[in-house]
Amino acid sequence: MPSTLSSLAFLINRSIITLEKACSESKLPFPGFDEPFTPASEAFRANPEAEEAAKVIAAAAHQLMMMVLPPSVALYTVVSGAHKSAALRVCLEANVTEILREGGKEGMHVKEIAERTKVNHQKLARCLRYLATHHVYKEVSPDVFTNNRVSSMMDTGKAVDDLIARPEEKHENTPGLAAVASHHLDEVYKAAGYLWESMSDPATAHSFESNETPFNLGFSVNTSFFETIALPDPRWQLRQRRFNVGMKGVTVLESADAVLKAFDWQSLPKDSVVVDVGGGIGSSSLILAKNLPDIKIVIQDTPIVLTEGATQFWARELPEALASGRVSFQVHDFFTPQPIKNASVFLLKQIMHDWPDKYAIKILSQLRQAARPDTRLIIIESAIPFACHDPSGDKGKGVIGAVPKEAPEPLLANYGVANELTYTADVTMLILTNAQERTVKDMKELLHSTGWQMTKIVRDHETGSFMQPVEAVPMVKIPVRDTAE
Repeated sequence: MPSTLSSLAFLINRSIITLEKACSESKLPFPGFDEPFTPASEAFRANPEAEEAAKVIAAAAHQLMMMVLPPSVALYTVVSGAHKSAALRVCLEANVTEILREGGKEGMHVKEIAERTKVNHQKLARCLRYLATHHVYKEVSPDVFTNNRVSSMMDTGKAVDDLIARPEEKHENTPGLAAVASHHLDEVYKAAGYLWESMSDPATAHSFESNETPFNLGFSVNTSFFETIALPDPRWQLRQRRFNVGMKGVTVLESADAVLKAFDWQSLPKDSVVVDVGGGIGSSSLILAKNLPDIKIVIQDTPIVLTEGATQFWARELPEALASGRVSFQVHDFFTPQPIKNASVFLLKQIMHDWPDKYAIKILSQLRQAARPDTRLIIIESAIPFACHDPSGDKGKGVIGAVPKEAPEPLLANYGVANELTYTADVTMLILTNAQERTVKDMKELLHSTGWQMTKIVRDHETGSFMQPVEAVPMVKIPVRDTAE
C-alpha cells in the first residue's frame, strides 16, 4: 500500500496533468500568479475537469503541508490567523493595493507606499512582508513590493487620490469584494476575539438569541448585528453602507449564473411573480431580470436598504425594469405576515444562515401561510458537509442532490481548504448572529417543521460553487405553530 504522502503526491501530479491538459485543449492558459486578477483569467474553471483538478490540488497540497511541517509550526499556521487578518486590514484600509496598481508592475519601495498612506514605513514593511510570505503581495526586491493575483482582489478600481479625498465613499460603485473583506476584517475580526468568552459565560453559553453573541461582547452593544449597523450613528452608518456593497461582492465568489441554476426558471408561466425576500439591493434579482423578461420580481427589504441602495443600483444597472414595473420594491419585515399571496417563487438568498432556528422558523412559517399549493421555495445557502465520509448518505434514493460529492482518499471528504468558504461563513454567523450554515439534515428538519417539504438540492460541481440551492414545496398540512412566539 502506498503511503499517505505518496498518495497525496500522486493526486497532485495526476491533477496537474489534467488541469494543464484541459487548459491546453480549451486554449485557456492557466493564469499567472504574478498577474492581477481579471474575470477572463478564471475562464478555465468553466471546464468541469479543470475545476475538479484545481480543488484536488488545493486540498492535497494543504494536507501535505500540514503533514510535513513540524506539528508546532503546523499549529501556528492556524494560531497566527489573527496576525494575517490584522496585517491584511492595514493594507486594505491604507489603499495599498490601489497604490501599487498605480505604481506599476516594477513595484514600489515601501517608503513611497507609506508616504501616500501616511503610516510608518517600517511597520508597513513588516505587514507587507508577512503577507507576501503567504503569497498575498510580492516582495520583488528588498522593501519593494507589488501586487499579485491575490492582492489584486482587494482593488476597488478607484484612483488613489479619490480614495484619500473621500474615504467614506471607498466602496461605493465597486465590485464589492474589497467591501466584504473589509467587513470581515473589521466587525467579524474584532468580535471573533470574544467567541470563547461568549461560549464559556453561563449567561450566554447556551443562548441562540441574536443579541447575545460575540459581536455584542466585542462592541459592547445590546442590539443584534443587523439592528446595530442600522443605528443612526455615523460609525455604524458607514459600516451599513459597506455591508450593503459587500453583499453584492459575495456574488463575485459565485459563478455569474449561479442563481439561474438554482431553479428551472423557464418553467414559470408568463407574468409569474418571484418574491426576493430580504433581497437587499437586488443583486440576484438583477440576473433574473436580465435573463427572464416575462416574469415579475418584487424585492423586499428594509426602508434604508431599498431607498439608499437598491434604487440607485437598479437605476444604474437596469432602469428599464423599474420603469416598466416588472421589478418593484416593497418594504417588508419578513418576521411579519407575507403580503404577496400569489407568488410562484419565494427566493431567499443567504437569508436563513443569518438567523438561529427560533427566528428562521418565523420566517419560513410566514412564507408557508402565504404560499399557494404550487408555490416553490428556493433557499440559496451553503449545505455544510461533514469533514469525514458520511455513512448515512441515502445513495441518491431520497432528496435529489442530498448526498454531496466526496473527495478521493486520502483527502478529507469535504475537499478541505478547497471548500473553506463554507466553514468561514458558518463561524461568521456564529460570531455575529448566533446563527449558522446548516447541514442537509438541519435544513430538512427546519423546513418540515414549518410546513415545507424539501424536494431537491442543486449541487453545481462543475463550477465548484460554495452554495447549494434548496428547493421545497408546501406540505398539504401546515404544522400548528404560533408564529408570534
